[in-house]
Amino acid sequence: MLVMFVGDSMTIGSAGEHTWRYRMWQHLNRESGGPHRIVGPRSGLHDPSADAGPDAGHTGDAAHAAGSQDYADPDFPQHARRHLAGWGEGWLHMAPLIREAVAGHRADLLLVSLGLIDLGFYSDAGQTAADVRRFIAEAREANPGIGMVLLPVIPNIRALSDEPFAAECERFNELLAKAVADLDTPASPLLLASRPDGWHLDHDTYDGTHPNASGEHRLAAAFADAMHQAWDVGSPYAPAPK
Repeated sequence: MLVMFVGDSMTIGSAGEHTWRYRMWQHLNRESGGPHRIVGPRSGLHDPSADAGPDAGHTGDAAHAAGSQDYADPDFPQHARRHLAGWGEGWLHMAPLIREAVAGHRADLLLVSLGLIDLGFYSDAGQTAADVRRFIAEAREANPGIGMVLLPVIPNIRALSDEPFAAECERFNELLAKAVADLDTPASPLLLASRPDGWHLDHDTYDGTHPNASGEHRLAAAFADAMHQAWDVGSPYAPAPK
C-alpha cells in the first residue's frame, strides 16, 4: 500500500511539530496489517520564518524545496516524511498537481484533508466542490484503481464569528458527501471520514486552526477509524506508547 497525504497547513505542519502525518505513520506501522510505504513529492514542514503572515503561503513544488526538516521527532525517517501538502494550498491548488504526483509516486491510497483555505480565501462551496471532482478525476487518470479517504472541513476559529463563512463550510461538507456518494466505485473506492471525534478548538489547536499534539492524534484517528470501519484496514486508532 503506497500512501500519500494530501493537505493544507494542518497537514504539512510547521517547524518543530510532529504533524498528524507522523501520528498516522506510527499507527500504520502498528496496525495496517500489511506492508505500506509513505510517498509524495515533498517532505518538509512549513518554515514560519519565511511566512509573510498567518495565512500566507506558497504554491507549487519549487516553493517547498527549501521547507524546514525540523520535525519534533528527529528519528522520523526521511522516507516516511513524504507528502503532497502545502501551507495556503487547497483543492484549487492540488487538483492540477495530483495526476503527476500519483503517477510519479505510484500512490494507491490518498488521505486528503483540504477545503478550509479554498473557502476562506479563494472560492465558495460550489466551486470548491467542483475542484474536488476535478481532483478525483485527475487522480484516477493516473491510477484508475486508486482509493481515497476525504476529511470534511473542520471549521476554525473564524467560523465562530463569521456566520457566512461557517455556512459555506457546512454547505461544502454537504457537497463533499454528495461527491463521494456519486463518484465512489468498487474499482476506485472513496470514503468520507467523520469529523475528528471530540474536536475542540481550545483543546486541539494552538491557534484556533492548526492542530496541537492532541489535535494531531484526533486527525490521525479520523482517518484510521474510517478505514477500519469501512474497509477493515488495521484497527481503531490508539496513540503510540510513550
